[in-house]
Amino acid sequence: MKTRLHPENIIKHFLTITEHKIEVMKGCFKVGLYRQGILHDLSKYSPEEFIVGARYYQGNRSPNNAEREEIGYSSAWLHHKGRNKHHYEYWIDYNSNARYSEDLTIPVRMPVRYVVEMLMDRIAASKIYNKGHYTDDMPLKYLMKGYFDIPMHEETKRFLYALLKMLSVYGEEKTFNFIKYRLLKRKRKRLWQKKSF
Repeated sequence: MKTRLHPENIIKHFLTITEHKIEVMKGCFKVGLYRQGILHDLSKYSPEEFIVGARYYQGNRSPNNAEREEIGYSSAWLHHKGRNKHHYEYWIDYNSNARYSEDLTIPVRMPVRYVVEMLMDRIAASKIYNKGHYTDDMPLKYLMKGYFDIPMHEETKRFLYALLKMLSVYGEEKTFNFIKYRLLKRKRKRLWQKKSF
């Protein structure tokens, strides 16, 4: 039996994803990722994702999990992960050197700017789902629940862990300043130096 779409859940889901988007946007803007902040999660407003999100809305967890429990997979998530580069699942490819069936896919290292957007996404999700009880160690605790089983490129995983650890120890202001003035600035400088004029 498929869950019904309730009118009040349409409004609640819209407000939740918009609150999340604004929270991610604020974080991205603080570190200088303006374009990514504006474009973050726009696919959640598409019919393929929005209708499913409103139908399975619960307010305290992702509607995608509820859809999985009911039908065995999440159609909204399959649509979402293929369009949003801040999800590590976007960066999983076929392994052309595979010898065994369990090695058919391989995680690819994520570009720094998308790891930073993923960090902002995780912070925002923790803030939204934990309401007024959020602390800076919550995104790290969530990552650690499945750290060793996540099919993420090892370098990307260690990098995300380091940023989340920094957040849990030093807080948002110092972590965001490090990202903006050290991490992303150094990355931009390297790109500029490689250009030939």
